[in-house]
Amino acid sequence: MSLNLDLNDDEENKNTGPSLNSEDQQERIQARRLRIAARIEAKRREALGEDPNVHKDKKEEPRKSHKQIEHSRQRLTKLLRDGTELVTNVQIAADARETQRRAEEEELRRLRIEKLDNEAKTSLDKFEEITKKWLSTGTKKIPQEQWELLNSQQQQCGQLIEDKNKLIGELQQELKRKDDHYVKDLKKQAEDIDILIERMEEQIKNLMKTYREELLEIERAFESERRELLNSSRNKWEKGMQARRDKELEDLMNRMKKVEEYENQLNQLRVQDGEEYNLIKIKLENDVQLLQQQLQQMKATYQLNQEKLEYNYQVLKKRDEENTVTKSQQKRRITRLQDALNNLRIKLDKQIKQCKADNQALTDDLKRIVDQYKELQKKMRHFAIVDEKKFTDIWLMNEEEMKELVIRALDSDRIIHEQQLGLPWKAPDLSFMDNVGPLVRQEKVKKTASMLAQEVMASSADGSMPPLGDGQNISDGGSQAEPSPPFSARTVKQILELLSDESGFLLESKLIHLLSPLEKNESSLIKLDSIFGALGIEVEDDVYKLVEFFLKYKEQTLTQEEDRDSNDSSPDSDAGESQPQTSALIHPNDVIRALRAFLLECRVSREKLALSRLAGLEERDASEDAAYWSAAAHIIPESRLKVWEALESALQKYYDVLSSRSQLIKETSGLRQQNTELRMLLHQYLKSKVNTELEIPPTQMLRVEFSKN
Repeated sequence: MSLNLDLNDDEENKNTGPSLNSEDQQERIQARRLRIAARIEAKRREALGEDPNVHKDKKEEPRKSHKQIEHSRQRLTKLLRDGTELVTNVQIAADARETQRRAEEEELRRLRIEKLDNEAKTSLDKFEEITKKWLSTGTKKIPQEQWELLNSQQQQCGQLIEDKNKLIGELQQELKRKDDHYVKDLKKQAEDIDILIERMEEQIKNLMKTYREELLEIERAFESERRELLNSSRNKWEKGMQARRDKELEDLMNRMKKVEEYENQLNQLRVQDGEEYNLIKIKLENDVQLLQQQLQQMKATYQLNQEKLEYNYQVLKKRDEENTVTKSQQKRRITRLQDALNNLRIKLDKQIKQCKADNQALTDDLKRIVDQYKELQKKMRHFAIVDEKKFTDIWLMNEEEMKELVIRALDSDRIIHEQQLGLPWKAPDLSFMDNVGPLVRQEKVKKTASMLAQEVMASSADGSMPPLGDGQNISDGGSQAEPSPPFSARTVKQILELLSDESGFLLESKLIHLLSPLEKNESSLIKLDSIFGALGIEVEDDVYKLVEFFLKYKEQTLTQEEDRDSNDSSPDSDAGESQPQTSALIHPNDVIRALRAFLLECRVSREKLALSRLAGLEERDASEDAAYWSAAAHIIPESRLKVWEALESALQKYYDVLSSRSQLIKETSGLRQQNTELRMLLHQYLKSKVNTELEIPPTQMLRVEFSKN
């Protein structure tokens, strides 16, 4: 029946739900859970007397919670896939540009090599020609011819040098173009990185929002399904109880009838057994007589066997003599084997010498590799120092430029407030301007593991569980206080108590004897102090790491148990024996195994940290850099920037008014000059001796009237 149920479940999963053969891990887990639920349902139906194969003919409708989970999974998968594609588009575009650049660079390199080869061939030909002409100078006897030949050789040499200088100039120009192109590529990469960061942040926000929404929808679906299951189970329970009461009454009546029948059968059996007893008694007496006859026969057989044993003793004595001969032969064989052993020992000595030689060669190789490794570490330190110096120089250059810009912006803001607006100007907080060079984060003093344990135990002494830390979220200066611990005091206390109870083997016997008369809290603190020293747990962060590891270990254990339950073919074990105890943080039997895994993980992480510090490659903490540069970028608040914009608009209007007034003043000056000229002309006409005989033209009269007015 279990095999048929598994086959039916597989068919239903293939047709309507998640499949065990899917590549998606979440879908396989969902398929296992559905199969376990189907087995439990079949077992329940069988216990109630129902037909467990009824669901073969009836296709069960998927539950609301499963529908919602599948819908949420598809939506989140699609959102994650789209976000990943959006983020990787930037990288794909950058790879395409780099591929194109490399192709162009390869083509330019090929052309440059061809050009250099051609130039080298041409120069070689010219040089050979010049050399040949030098050989022919001996045939020239006339000074004029020698002078002409010398001028010709000088011109050819100058031409050759000019060609070389021209080629050098072209190569320098190409090198300059490459430097400019490199700077442009760096700017483009910085822009791509900004776009990539922006898209990643947006994708994270969308994912967080969608996860919350889908989680709420799943919780609603589970609540609705829970109410429906409770109502259905309550109705089935009432029907089952009624059927059980009817069945018990019927069984009681049947039992009374069977009791009467059994009493009649007992009476009949008593009579029948009496008759059978008499028959058996007679039969046993006959058997006793037969056994006596067999005893006489056995005595005769014993006498015969005694004679046979004497004969066998003689045979064995003869065989002992043969064994003596065989023993001597074996001794000779042992001697031969001893010789063979000596030969093998000689060969073994030769092999040992050979192995020692090989070991010495390998040791030399190891020393050489270690020297190479040290040289590599030296180079890594050198490059780390160079990179750090380069980073510091760039930081100082940018910081100096930033401070100049901040001072100019503040001067402009002060001039606007005092001269343009007539308002008092108040300088902002410029404490960040005092910094010179990259930021160095000050490490805070952390609490020790013993102090944290004492605080947790003291907080739980009166039954209260306040949060860990000093309980202050905002300091007097208004800055944010230290972040709260990642776990509650109750969780940390339970883990520490479990560690104190299960790790007693780490304590000395004398210490255990001294702790017996103390109170429970005091003895637990002393135990934890010794255990922390044995495990290498020093500060509170190590305690939080231990708590986090224990919780993750519990989750891994539960996941492994679920996988074993899903692979188990017995419905009873799935329904009854595999229910994990979720109330405890971690099972006491798993504490030692968890401690071993935790110590192994801590050892690996500490070795990596020690190697990184030894090589001088410890990473710099850049968490406060963004806040530092943001403070400089927002030195002028948004409200003042709006005042600047409004003032700029008003000054622009004021400039337009002044421009129009300047134009009107120019026009007025022109009109005044014309009036002056007309007055002078009129004065000349009036003072002239012949002014009475002169006729003034109409246009001139108009000008005179306009001048008078």
